[in-house]
Amino acid sequence: MGDDKRTDRAFIGSLTSSGGRGIVVAAVEPATGALTEIGVINGPPDPSYLTVDHAGPGPVLYAVSETAHGSVAACDTQVPTLARPAPPWPCEGIRPPIPSVVRGHSLTANYASGSVTVLPLAADGGLRTAGDVRHCTGSGPDPARQSGPHAHQVLPDPSGRWVLGVDLGADKVWIFSLTAQEGRLVPNGETSLPPGTGPRHLAFHPSGSHAYILGELDPTVTVCRWDAATGALEPVRTAPLFRDCTDEAVSPSAPVASVPCGDRWPPDLVLHPSGTRPYAANERSGNVTWLDLDPATGVPQRAGSLPVPAASSIVFV
Repeated sequence: MGDDKRTDRAFIGSLTSSGGRGIVVAAVEPATGALTEIGVINGPPDPSYLTVDHAGPGPVLYAVSETAHGSVAACDTQVPTLARPAPPWPCEGIRPPIPSVVRGHSLTANYASGSVTVLPLAADGGLRTAGDVRHCTGSGPDPARQSGPHAHQVLPDPSGRWVLGVDLGADKVWIFSLTAQEGRLVPNGETSLPPGTGPRHLAFHPSGSHAYILGELDPTVTVCRWDAATGALEPVRTAPLFRDCTDEAVSPSAPVASVPCGDRWPPDLVLHPSGTRPYAANERSGNVTWLDLDPATGVPQRAGSLPVPAASSIVFV
């Protein structure tokens, strides 16, 4: 179980406040991509989003508890059916939706408090007291959703030099550098999107030269140039999307079609690390679906599903 490159297991977050069971572990059938449940990790309440760090002593799973007292829990993925997460660490933010790991630190974007938190990681992958909490500023034209900052995502750029925070409330993407020793976020700049966009999620192209920003309040995707040398994000084009888009994933191939995932309210869409098959966590349908890509056209088609009540995210190990 020590091979950091293996991707034959899936970890699925589900909202316990909506009937979910916590973190569901599933086996991935290599040929078909089919998921089969093999266990459940009883961790923090409402483990909405997950991430995996492969850089430490072994793959470590981090789960955010998207509650009023937000926290992050670490779990050893090498014994998933027996594992119990270490006691969660408070992230000093409210309702953290999406975590990430950057150079020995766990970062959370805290939606309700409009902040980004840095939690240093111990040598064994465990969490330590917050090293920095950076509060965002600003608002947008939607009084119900943009009365103040709402950090929805924080992630590193492909070079690992920069950290980007996506702020739905302020219609901005914040760009920071992260000091290695102190774990401090140093502001480098910001990129503004059209008022009312409500940016929810950012994904980089595999080349690292472009990024795509998904708007939640205005259903658009904004294509941006990314300069890793200076940490500059420049919008160049915006395209409309269907209503109620909530997540995105970038494939190495060009976009060829828009197809339904087959179910309702998918808060997370990810590609298997092989790049050959997308998976959607469908919260209100209570399942995870997977889609096969037509080898000739690249158009995805639903291939199967696994029942997971209140499914909210999926990662692979």
